Amino acid sequence: MFNYSTKISGTSLPNPILTASGCAGSGKELSQFFALTEIGAIVTKSIMLKPRSGRATPRMAETPSGMLNSIGLQGPGIDLFLENDIPWLQSQDARIIISIAGETVDDYAVLARRVRALPNVVGIEVNISCPNVENRGMVFSCHPETARAAIENVRRNVGGDLPIIAKLSPDVTDIAMIAKEVVNAGADGLALINTVLGMVIDVNTMRPKLAQKTGGLSGPAIRPIAVRAIYQVHESLPKTPIIGMGGVATGVDALELVLAGASAISVGTATFGNPTAVMKVKDELQALLLERGFTNFSDAVGFAHRPENG
Repeated sequence: MFNYSTKISGTSLPNPILTASGCAGSGKELSQFFALTEIGAIVTKSIMLKPRSGRATPRMAETPSGMLNSIGLQGPGIDLFLENDIPWLQSQDARIIISIAGETVDDYAVLARRVRALPNVVGIEVNISCPNVENRGMVFSCHPETARAAIENVRRNVGGDLPIIAKLSPDVTDIAMIAKEVVNAGADGLALINTVLGMVIDVNTMRPKLAQKTGGLSGPAIRPIAVRAIYQVHESLPKTPIIGMGGVATGVDALELVLAGASAISVGTATFGNPTAVMKVKDELQALLLERGFTNFSDAVGFAHRPENG
């Protein structure tokens, strides 16, 4: 009998496969293809205090083995999200990880208070990979002080009720150092990695393809970066659960992140081409683990860190 369950802090999930924030909204589209209860949890698109129309178009561009997006956290705002999305997810019996994003440290505090006691919510992803308008637009997770402040504010407002998962940017010099800061500030887990900042130029118009010039690179092109970041952080913080993401489209991709140290896997960009990608990854990863003699998923987490003679 194979035990596929995993834990994010004190929260147990029946399997380690999740959606990635921003790639499946709140799951309505994907629910046409499989029951949302079949995966570990739905991670919602990052929600902010106020409605946002997003950035100017064009805001998406294909790249070799990936895509760039500059959506700008388009969304309905917390009021409509709580009125429409959460009741629908609850009606599906889905396990919910709510992703929150703010422009200021206080935004995170307010959002945390609004979502901390909702039924079916099993965690809060704190997306600190977005600009801090109080600090000249600097990204929260790129600076130890602002990363710590955002997580501390959420922790104070959530208490010990829910796991707090800090979503980190790979665009830093030392991601393990940032990870330690947010864990010391109260994060129970980490989401690694967010997109990598990139840019493409149209050689015909000889101008950047995206209206905002730069965007977040996702897809298979960033998987080696995700593996490296997860490996480094797990080595530094072996007891901290990591939700791994970045270019996962197959069970083999997921296994690589698990061996590096991921306790769960989020599937994102792959769902654009295949809406059942999360189920494919779930089934293939289980088969690969069984082939390698694992009877518990947790035994495979960080397996690449074992001693050479182990």
